[in-house]
Amino acid sequence: MDFNLRPYQEEVVQTALRGENSIIWLPTGGGKTRAAVYVTHNHLETTANAKVAVLVNKVHLVDQHFAKEFKPYLESRCKITAISGDSNEKDLFGRLVKASDLVICTAQILENALINMEEEKHVELTDFTLLVIDECHHTQKESVYNKIMGRYVEKKLRKEGNLPQILGLTASPGTGGNRKLDKAVDHVLQICANLDSVIVSTKNFTPVLQEVVPRPKKHYDIVERRALDPFGDHLKSMMSMIHEIMPSTVSRSLREMGTQEYEADVVELEKTENRLIAQCALHLRQYNDALLINDTVRMVDAFRGLDEFYNSRKTKLLDGTDIFLQGLFDENRMELKLLALDDRYENPKLARLQRTLLDEFSDKNSHGILFSKTRRGTHCLYDWVNTNLALLRVNIKAGILTGAGTGANHMTQNGQKETIQQFRVGVLNLLISTSVAEEGLDIPECNLVVRYGLLTNEIAQQQASGRARAMNSVYSVVAEEGGRDLRRELINEYLESLTAKAIDQVQQMSPREFRHKISELQQIAVLIRIQAERKKDERKQRYSPGQAQFQCRGCFLPVCSGEELRKIENTHHVNINPEFVRHYRTGGQVFLERSFEDWEPGQVISCNKCGKDWGMEIRFRSVVILPCLKIKNFSLKTPGGKSTPKQWKDVEFQVKEPIYVIKCAGISGISGTGSLGN
Repeated sequence: MDFNLRPYQEEVVQTALRGENSIIWLPTGGGKTRAAVYVTHNHLETTANAKVAVLVNKVHLVDQHFAKEFKPYLESRCKITAISGDSNEKDLFGRLVKASDLVICTAQILENALINMEEEKHVELTDFTLLVIDECHHTQKESVYNKIMGRYVEKKLRKEGNLPQILGLTASPGTGGNRKLDKAVDHVLQICANLDSVIVSTKNFTPVLQEVVPRPKKHYDIVERRALDPFGDHLKSMMSMIHEIMPSTVSRSLREMGTQEYEADVVELEKTENRLIAQCALHLRQYNDALLINDTVRMVDAFRGLDEFYNSRKTKLLDGTDIFLQGLFDENRMELKLLALDDRYENPKLARLQRTLLDEFSDKNSHGILFSKTRRGTHCLYDWVNTNLALLRVNIKAGILTGAGTGANHMTQNGQKETIQQFRVGVLNLLISTSVAEEGLDIPECNLVVRYGLLTNEIAQQQASGRARAMNSVYSVVAEEGGRDLRRELINEYLESLTAKAIDQVQQMSPREFRHKISELQQIAVLIRIQAERKKDERKQRYSPGQAQFQCRGCFLPVCSGEELRKIENTHHVNINPEFVRHYRTGGQVFLERSFEDWEPGQVISCNKCGKDWGMEIRFRSVVILPCLKIKNFSLKTPGGKSTPKQWKDVEFQVKEPIYVIKCAGISGISGTGSLGN
């Protein structure tokens, strides 16, 4: 079988071909996945009872790796199965692994199977002889990759046998945010320790690699600061009026308006049990979002977002605070609208962006990606492109690409695939994308990549610039003179070179020194993990379920206790008290792309009093309809005080597991240890 590996690919696979654990470090477009296919083929041919798992961190990469890489080369040699979160077969993962030679799946699927003890769903790490870990720089902290590899390292330190070989793939391990070489070296060593691997790169064929993956020409498209911004100034004056009705100690603690730091401050204030402060913070966050949109796209986009927010709240005014905040916007609405329509004060970054796009798309065959920070930002830019006559004249055909999910601005997995396919065949020639397009996606070579109002780390910057792979391609950073975007981009350039130096220093270590450092880091990591698990267990037992009282985050209405909750399939947190239904109203039907073995989504649910989103109903085993709650939309009162957990794992009591679902004489319900009525 002819893989046509390039010389630098042949060089970086040698360690893996010897059966040793390794991380392949090649830039975006350098052919890491093809190298992994080659290693997998060799492993299947030379290893007795070989069984390979290819792990990815995003659902769409399962199909991409299967269809584009592994299937074309290996289908005739072995039984391949692709399984992701939207695969119905995922619930029989253990059985599928036994029946397959090669499994391509999301890391979460494997993690779930390692935890689940049911025979048809369970697997062990030792069931595999090779694990290929895509985008392996994510193997750190609390990531799913690191949970899997944490088990691996523990087994290794206990000297348990038959562990699989590890092959990691990355375009950059990064520096972990460190700006000094010794700390960057420590970060690379930690990634190596987490993956129990050496890191390999081409040493003898760098010119060939540079020819295959040319660096784009980098343009800093610098824009002068807005001379006058009456729209933004008016928003800030309204925010100051809201500050005045808050306690002075609170308002003085807030940082500069129109920044991410200010947003972080008001997000924290939203969690307070004082309703006046919490509601003011909610509204200030909307105004701050408008300032950020005003700084990135058009004034009218910023105004529209505020207008939609206040229109949605007119029927949900509960007290004097709500009436004041609604009235403040209503009184200023017309003036804001007039300012937003005054093109004398429009965002100068858009004029610079327009010139950049016109320069590149005068060539009829241009393909480009425009990266923006938020989903909302991508939609605003899409509207701007499609109403810009100059851009339409050069035949720009734009599409939006954002992360998958169920929210208003999320895309479905099928929507993502369709957009990428349209881009690939030329129906679209400009993708307006969040950071989802930076990593992993099989996107055609582009001759233009633009970073627009997007502050990220050096890993994301390298991956984004790696999208500009066509000959004479351009990587443009549209940024304000002296602004944060420009500073971050320059820092990332430095960190990119620092990453290369750190990797080189790690590679120059003697095998003995490297093994010693890795072993030391692994032992520390295991101790930290054991200690963290102990603390987590202690936190879970801090209070009894009956001591945890739930309040709506919108109106602070007490609605239930932890005693009424049950956990289904270790995932869904439902209220089993039939009386709970009087606290909420139902809305539209929730539609999900995939189906599930034991449940299906029902209608969205929200607070009867204030309309705050609480989650959705689910139909469990076609028997009972239960409200499934989002913890982030409730505040929790315990003997220790009030808290606002972001995730269920953060609550300080143990949610009980149900025993069984009952259905008798037309009455449906769910029973569990200590359940209501027992």
